[in-house]
Amino acid sequence: MEQENDQTTAGPTVRLLPKTDPRRVLRGFPWVYANEVVMDRRTKALAPGSIAVLEDTNRRPLARVAVNPSSKIAARVLDADPEADIGEGWLKDRLSAALRHRERLYETPFYRLIHAEADGFPGVIIDRFGDVAAIQPNAAWAEVMFDQIVAALTSVTGVRTVVKNAGGRARSLEGLDDVSSVVLGDLDAPIQVPMNGAIYLADLLAGQKTGLFFDQRANQAMAARLAKGARVLDVFSHVGGFGLAALAGGADRALAVDGSEAALALATKGSEAMGVADRFDTCKGDAFKVMEALAAEGSDFDVVICDPPAFAPGKGALDAGLRAYQRVARLGAALVAPGGYLVVCSCSHAVDLEKFRAASIRGIGGRGAQLIHTGFAGPDHPLHPALAESGYLKALFFRLS
Repeated sequence: MEQENDQTTAGPTVRLLPKTDPRRVLRGFPWVYANEVVMDRRTKALAPGSIAVLEDTNRRPLARVAVNPSSKIAARVLDADPEADIGEGWLKDRLSAALRHRERLYETPFYRLIHAEADGFPGVIIDRFGDVAAIQPNAAWAEVMFDQIVAALTSVTGVRTVVKNAGGRARSLEGLDDVSSVVLGDLDAPIQVPMNGAIYLADLLAGQKTGLFFDQRANQAMAARLAKGARVLDVFSHVGGFGLAALAGGADRALAVDGSEAALALATKGSEAMGVADRFDTCKGDAFKVMEALAAEGSDFDVVICDPPAFAPGKGALDAGLRAYQRVARLGAALVAPGGYLVVCSCSHAVDLEKFRAASIRGIGGRGAQLIHTGFAGPDHPLHPALAESGYLKALFFRLS
């Protein structure tokens, strides 16, 4: 995508409605909703992704924002300085700050480099896989400035291949297309990713999201500590996230269950790369039905991990989502051997920790249980203090009698 001019401080303004309290923006909240902005003809005529100055009702400048009149999130705060120059230099500064943090955390360059608002890049995800990066530009401003983001990214990190991932609901809400592509370099095969002693195969072109879920790294490491000498069941396994980590941690066997044949094939290739294929099995099928069938057979496991997709992606799905999480915990607990461990996870934005914990405990029922650990996303997925949505992942570790 060609960018005719660098975004500069010159440009339009958007103004808060009189009823909108500007203090929320001044205190760091990164979004301004469409019903909080004066939506006159001038504002509606702004091209999605335009950079503007946000003003309060008295025309006092508040912040530099990216505007999308077509979105429920009409303005995303880019910089608290209303005069900030949102160009390639600004992008490089933000990327450099994010990179310094990740390089302190990890010895190898496999991590989430940019976690949207929490890293000062509203609506943008960047995952790094060595010298390859996958970018999700889920906001209109990032689509407009995509070429500049790629240029800044390659300059700061040295990556040589960049994939644009345009899938997912977030882009459709911004009025953006769903066309993914390799925009720099070449990529014709899944990438081997070393993590927690395991080896994963990430398909950046055809896999879920950017190909691998780095957010579960710390939780997979915790599960691996419990798995030495254990029989492990990894449900909703994707490319073998928990199961392969468990085998790296010394598990006797691991069974991975997922509805995607392609994901399980990558999991099997990961086990082969690790040299543990003789201890790794897969089962393709509906996770709920597979767990019910295993229970009917009398199977049990020392460690059972259930890491389902988001059952409650929005508030409207909250009740149904909580019932689904309760069912997952019930079916998972039924497969845990006495003294074994049950790990249940939620990546639903709309389900807070308290509600998820309560639903899981209801699912476990009258069986004796100890909650031994509560996990979250790793430190390469920072939490924006003013945006609860950035702290989506929860993992509960139970020991069952």
